[in-house]
Amino acid sequence: MFFTYLRRELRRRRKAAFVVASGLALGIALVIVVNSVTAGMNRAQGKVLESLYGLGTDMTVTKAASPPGEGDIVRRPRFQFDAKEDGGGEQSQDVVMVQGFETLAASTVAKVGAQDGVAEAVGGLNARVMKVDGKFERGEAQPGKRVQGGGADFGVDSYTVYGTDVAHQGLGPLTSSKITAGRTFTAAETAAKVAVVDSAYAKEQGLAVGEKLTISGTAYGVIGIATADSGDAAANVYLPLAEAQSLADAKGKVTTVYVRATDSQRIEDVKGAIQKNVPGTTVTTSADLADTVSGSLSTASDLAAGVGKWLSVVVLGAAFVVAGLLTSSAVSRRVREFGTLKALGWKSGRVTRQVAGEALVHGLIGGALGIGVGLAGAWAITAFSPTLTAELGGGQRVVGPGGGGGPVREAAGRALDIALTAPVSLTTIALAVGLAVAGGLVAGGFGGWRAARLRPADALRRVE
Repeated sequence: MFFTYLRRELRRRRKAAFVVASGLALGIALVIVVNSVTAGMNRAQGKVLESLYGLGTDMTVTKAASPPGEGDIVRRPRFQFDAKEDGGGEQSQDVVMVQGFETLAASTVAKVGAQDGVAEAVGGLNARVMKVDGKFERGEAQPGKRVQGGGADFGVDSYTVYGTDVAHQGLGPLTSSKITAGRTFTAAETAAKVAVVDSAYAKEQGLAVGEKLTISGTAYGVIGIATADSGDAAANVYLPLAEAQSLADAKGKVTTVYVRATDSQRIEDVKGAIQKNVPGTTVTTSADLADTVSGSLSTASDLAAGVGKWLSVVVLGAAFVVAGLLTSSAVSRRVREFGTLKALGWKSGRVTRQVAGEALVHGLIGGALGIGVGLAGAWAITAFSPTLTAELGGGQRVVGPGGGGGPVREAAGRALDIALTAPVSLTTIALAVGLAVAGGLVAGGFGGWRAARLRPADALRRVE
């Protein structure tokens, strides 16, 4: 009887049912779109951070370079060339220097890894190579004239090197790139003369797998070409950590410790433990980096997180109120009907359940429509949304050996183009279904309460 009556009433009041369902659908669709856009922003921001630190890194441990005090000697690159008898000939020299941060003892990695809540800790070394090559030319003395001609013609090339712990390659900047040619390091190549080169730098220098790259007189065989997943690579050349330490005269030293926590909910606790138990270090989490992201990505993220959520709440609340009022109004127009049913023996609870059932069906229809519209909106955003840009640290960049720099601050000077997506998760769909049911129950509860208050005698005296 319940379902027979329900089907008849829904068929008889199709327009009213459509209006109520449409209102709920609009609010639910907006909630889906806002949640999917917010998820897309978080994913885009995650790509920015991954391109700097590497996949799976929750935080980094460094030691900031202290400004030189009075009387301190600042190390600067120094190039020395041997004199040749003819005064000419090709000359070339490399200077490899640690960049970005003060070095930490390699034992710091084990100390950080021993902290409660740390799943893995891996050390790495950031260095910059300054390469000067060219030639001197002897001048020629002309009779009765000064020496003419001669001079020097030198070029300067600078590129970055990252020393990676080949025995633990699950963390660090290299994980943000994919090997597109050749292979990556093996755990046995801790002291091997091998290198993985970023694809952009390899193209610029004409390097390919199997060729040699000479750094400070040492030839390294190129075993792989890596392509960054997004933005620029963290380094131009990747070497085994021991080799990078030897080149930079930093044996037993690292500049950065990359940390993965056992649980994402414990990141702040782990940060506090490291700061307390490993003094003199700076711990930077992904959340800290996210606060420094600027550009259109940050603006859109703030808009989605702030205005979008409040707008969806207001629209959804308004949809619930409208659905409740329309249901209540429909109950008022059905006074004689409910009065007659009560006179025939229907209890107030049965009338309430009937009205609530109709409103719940309205909510489910609205939920189905809202999910369809929301999925269409999320697809449209993914397909036609503009590319967003992101910068880290306000766009400041320090270039040159001995200055700041490092993967983080190097990346701060470049804009990363991120394609916005709007992924819809099962959680969002479940939220939409829950809102649809809640909307139907709110409307049905209000309308049922009105219907239950009707008295048969009063209802039969009224003319519809």
